[in-house]
Amino acid sequence: MNGHIAQSHIPRPPIVVVMGHIDHGKSTLLDYIRKTNVVAGESGGITQHISAYEASHKTKEGKEMRITFLDTPGHAAFSAMRAHGATAADVAVLVVSAEDGVKAQTIEAVKAITSAQIPYVVAINKIDKPNADSEKIKRELSEHEIYLEGYGGDVPVTAISAKTGEGIPDLLDLIVLISELANLTGNLSLPAEGFVIESHRDPKRGVSASIVITNGTLTKGSFVCAGDAIAPVRAIQDSLGKIVASATFSSPVLIAGFDAIPPSGALFKSFKEKCGAEDAAAREKERAQKERARIIGNPNAKVSLPLVLKTDAQGTREAVIQELSKIEHPKVNIRIVHSGVGDISENDVKIAAGSEHARIVGFRVSVDKRARETAERSGVSLETFAIIYNITDYIESEVAKRAPKEEMEETRGEARILRTFSASRDKQVVGGTMLSGALAVRNKIKILRRGVEIGQGEILELQQQKVKTSEVRDGEFGIMIESRMEIASGDTIAAFMIVTK
Repeated sequence: MNGHIAQSHIPRPPIVVVMGHIDHGKSTLLDYIRKTNVVAGESGGITQHISAYEASHKTKEGKEMRITFLDTPGHAAFSAMRAHGATAADVAVLVVSAEDGVKAQTIEAVKAITSAQIPYVVAINKIDKPNADSEKIKRELSEHEIYLEGYGGDVPVTAISAKTGEGIPDLLDLIVLISELANLTGNLSLPAEGFVIESHRDPKRGVSASIVITNGTLTKGSFVCAGDAIAPVRAIQDSLGKIVASATFSSPVLIAGFDAIPPSGALFKSFKEKCGAEDAAAREKERAQKERARIIGNPNAKVSLPLVLKTDAQGTREAVIQELSKIEHPKVNIRIVHSGVGDISENDVKIAAGSEHARIVGFRVSVDKRARETAERSGVSLETFAIIYNITDYIESEVAKRAPKEEMEETRGEARILRTFSASRDKQVVGGTMLSGALAVRNKIKILRRGVEIGQGEILELQQQKVKTSEVRDGEFGIMIESRMEIASGDTIAAFMIVTK
């Protein structure tokens, strides 16, 4: 029995995620490795929002090793996608520019790596540049508590040029060494399991997902459940776009035919029978239903802004929601009544129409003709964006519009009445002295006696030093007031206005 278990657990190739600040050379590094080391062939593979592909590397000892690489977007808004990448990986490569040094996304990437509890190697890139200073970068990393080998820590580091290829073989050797120390193994006899890297809806193929297998074997004829989405495995497409009969651990593959959009970063499992996948999906659906009406902001706010969100891919959907979660308003929350992947459809408009004041927001998606016509007919607001921060600006503006308006009374000025001169009908002429603020013609006033309001009126005229004026700010003055309440010496008048906030 023990011998059988030992044989079934065999070494598996590492899954490597490449992370770091935007423009520090992650894509250039991956492009170089892809062009020089991709296994057998050069056709396009799974290159959606997070690309994944296999490369081969011959170590200095002559050992041929297979490595799976994941690429993650570098933009700050896509930290959710980067976090998913780190979770699915065994080893991380932190790319830092030898010119620019440590940046905001560098630190964020380190946090995602350490949170995932995976080993990593630092690749100091762009050493071919004239302003490159690797030693300075190492010191800067230490200042941010990233302790490299030779600088008080045990994080491996190597200098590379993703443009020329210098140092990349050493980087790949380090990745192999780290993975061997991690003792990565897999069991070929088990049903496949792993992570969804990215999913999207294709007009011709339906819903497909790029997945990375972390254990077991995926075979044609089985069924996959990812989140609450299931798919029959009719075809397995490898990272080079080839159809294969089966795939095993550390392989990135594309599966089409899902009945819903699988969430990025979700765990997937395969089943021999459809009923097993359906049971797993039902359990996940039940859990998801409890979280469906997602509230962003103050849950006790009396006013909500209902939102229907559609994005081009699952990963960007999560990134947009993460950005929206930064919007805070004490009186209004954002209630996501529906979110999904794909173009805005008539059904999305109908969902929005069911919630008063709902907004439909699309990110890098189109609006089909019937959806636009239905939105115009039903008065549903519909907007699409190509830049994520434009969405947050728009929603912040809409939240502000939804905030309940309160009428508040603001005191503009106060004065004490010193003497009374004349009174005819509702008009009275009195003299006073300013206490604070200002009084102006046509101001509404309150009349207070011993601090208690006894009536109201309006300022008809003002005089100061026997000259008519429109406003008084200090000193003594004469004033004509329209009021039914008789004003007496010692009273206080307070000019006020009603403002809406």
